[in-house]
Amino acid sequence: MVYQAYSPAIASPAVAAQRFVAPFKMERMTWIKPSFLWMMYRCGYAQKEGQERVLAVRITREGFDWAVTNAVESNISGKPSVRVQWDPERGLRHEALPHRSIQIGLTREAVQKYVHEWTVSITDVTSLAREVHAAVRAGDDDKARALLPVERPYGTSTAPNA
Repeated sequence: MVYQAYSPAIASPAVAAQRFVAPFKMERMTWIKPSFLWMMYRCGYAQKEGQERVLAVRITREGFDWAVTNAVESNISGKPSVRVQWDPERGLRHEALPHRSIQIGLTREAVQKYVHEWTVSITDVTSLAREVHAAVRAGDDDKARALLPVERPYGTSTAPNA
């Protein structure tokens, strides 16, 4: 499972089609995040403009593996199909944790594969994002943690982190 946040104009058609369709732009880089909490940090628990809807995108393990295998660090020059950057993982209140989380940027060939070959399903998890956020705001960290999707380190199962 990877996560992305979009405006309703992009998210609604994607959920309906179970595939990214217009107005999603195939020619733009799109960043996928296997960490739910890092996505919450990035989109402010679905509060940031243009990122009001959070999508959980189930992709094939083969697709995820292809992206990781073909990735280069984001600071490398050139025009690779996949870029990665490692950022501090985030906690419930967006605090930096002592381990890193990968962000995977897809362009050109990789976006085509992501949209047409790797995507298995797209689920709107905006209500989950907001429920976790409400528990955090209420100071109920145990409830917030209990709501989080289960995530496993890469390589420990036959499915992408979810």
